[in-house]
Amino acid sequence: MPRDHFRPRRPATTFDRGDLMARPAQQGPTDGELAILQVLWEHGPCTVRQVQERLMGGRESGYTTVLKLMQIMLEKGLLKRDESQHAHIYKAAVTRKNTQRKTISRVVDQLFDGSAQQLVLQALSSKKSSPEELAEIRRLLDELEGESK
Repeated sequence: MPRDHFRPRRPATTFDRGDLMARPAQQGPTDGELAILQVLWEHGPCTVRQVQERLMGGRESGYTTVLKLMQIMLEKGLLKRDESQHAHIYKAAVTRKNTQRKTISRVVDQLFDGSAQQLVLQALSSKKSSPEELAEIRRLLDELEGESK
């Protein structure tokens, strides 16, 4: 085989940037998409510039990355866009609660073999909970237990 036709194989452990960002919509938002959704859930409808400033702390770099990601999110149905003004306004097309529910369900299935018990035990053992949080957890457990009777 002539040397010019030789191409070394890429090690299996390396990833292209596209490999990390590409994910079918049914698997839920990527980390970058979740960061954008957080901004929109907390601040309401925003321009790309407003989202970028909140994400990057006012630094100028990153505008085109945020724009591209928001365009992808629009195509995936995660965002809606109002084009009636000069600067397009984006808003979340999915709710925080629904996104949390889908994400947790996926995590339970993928990391805890479908066991909500294992998820809760891991969550409670990995971070100290305040007395108020524990009281709310107890209240929720009592409520769920009452529903199952």
